[in-house]
Amino acid sequence: MVEIAGLVFPLFGLILLGFVTARITRQPAEAMGWLSTFIIYISLPCLFFKLLSKTPVEELTSWGFIATNILTTLGVFILVYIIARLATKASMPEATIQGLAGAYGNIGFMGPGIALLTFGEAAAVPLALIFAFENALHFIVAPTMMALASESRGSVRTLVLSIAKKVFLHPFIIATLIGVAAAIFDYTPPLPVSRLIDYLAEAAAPCALFAMGVTLALRPLKRVPRELGYILPVTLIFHPLLMYLTLSFFGDFEPVWVYTAVLLASLPTATNVFVIAQQYGVWVERASATILLSTTLSVFTVTALLFAITSGLLPADLFVG
Repeated sequence: MVEIAGLVFPLFGLILLGFVTARITRQPAEAMGWLSTFIIYISLPCLFFKLLSKTPVEELTSWGFIATNILTTLGVFILVYIIARLATKASMPEATIQGLAGAYGNIGFMGPGIALLTFGEAAAVPLALIFAFENALHFIVAPTMMALASESRGSVRTLVLSIAKKVFLHPFIIATLIGVAAAIFDYTPPLPVSRLIDYLAEAAAPCALFAMGVTLALRPLKRVPRELGYILPVTLIFHPLLMYLTLSFFGDFEPVWVYTAVLLASLPTATNVFVIAQQYGVWVERASATILLSTTLSVFTVTALLFAITSGLLPADLFVG
């Protein structure tokens, strides 16, 4: 358990520090602007470039792993969407945000820190692939569903261009593509540039986790939405369980790839879900509550999963041995 505490405490400790600091200093939400800019546009992209540029090219084309991961996450989105439509009679936009709340884990802010701290740089490639393709999935799903629900639908061309911009101009995905290109051409930046990238990459995880704590503090919980009765179990328990089962059933993948995918699937709802809800003016307060409560409960669920992985209780492939 000491080993598990060593993995979990730095991660959730940084979130707690951000939360407490925000409550004590009471800085306005606008004060987060430059830190968020640094994380999204500088630090995390440097981390993804650094990890991918040193990766053998053949590891970057694991299409079976990518397809299994994406289809599993999409399946979780569809499940929550259907439950929302049938059980609570949610509108199409509301059900879309609920689906994202169930399927879109915090792989950007929490993912790099928890995966690399747990598995080391062996987790770099599956982490980057999952991040790039899952973000692309959510960037496609959200505007498409909202466009379908809108009475004043724009042209298909406008929608496609909007989605393409969200996918290919996102700094994380740009960094991933540049990192893959560097790996293909075996390019290494000059030493001064390489050291700068290293410094910036090392700041990614602590800054992102601290910022997440601040963000949670700035969105106090006003009420517990009834929809969390099915969203929280899906995002914290069903999603990682389904990811584990599908990866075990459909492929013979490296253990660290399986564990990384399952760990990322177990993370709480991404703060981007609140951003998307705010963008479309749908389910905003409840999205904030989902992020806060799922993050709080993930202290226990993620700790339990890490214990199962590191203690050998969870085999890498359920159907082998």
